[in-house]
Amino acid sequence: MFTGIIECTGKLINKFDYTTSVEFEVEADFIGEIKVDQSISHNGVCLTVTRIVGNSYFVTAIPETLKKSNLGRIVSGDLINLERSMKANGRFDGHMVQGHVDQTGICSGIRSEGDSTIFTFTYDAGNGNFTVEKGSVCLNGISLTVFDSKEGEFSVAVIPYTFENTNIQFIRVNDMVNIEFDIIGKYLQNIFLKYKSNQ
Repeated sequence: MFTGIIECTGKLINKFDYTTSVEFEVEADFIGEIKVDQSISHNGVCLTVTRIVGNSYFVTAIPETLKKSNLGRIVSGDLINLERSMKANGRFDGHMVQGHVDQTGICSGIRSEGDSTIFTFTYDAGNGNFTVEKGSVCLNGISLTVFDSKEGEFSVAVIPYTFENTNIQFIRVNDMVNIEFDIIGKYLQNIFLKYKSNQ
């Protein structure tokens, strides 16, 4: 479980394509504090550390993960938003994030508003996902608040600190991002749909 509060950005050092999976070598500031088998969110995708070599650690993504996320598109040198799993005795500063990306979205607009940067994203609403006005959404692993919520579209306001300390600063119009919709909303929708189908 994660909170969507990014600890740091890590650098993709190498990417190894295998028959049914892709292995990533990542360099991160917290390398001395992690161990094999730990879960780390990479652009919002929960992946397990499989080995540690020097200043780098390795994780593997399977086809389903690559299909639903933007990890297959990253290249060596790219910065990845990283968050280690939440401590049971820690503060819950963001919102409840599973590290299970629901689908990708496309940046359709970027504009400045005061000190903040406004990003607008579109997504395929046919997958059954939705946002709620002033609700939470996780973009590339970042916990953000939704506004201008519409079917298949929403906007978020990014404060300077988040902009400067995550890879959202490199997002441009038409770029792809990972989206994890609010877990509470997904559970409520699932209950509603099951109830409706029984009527």
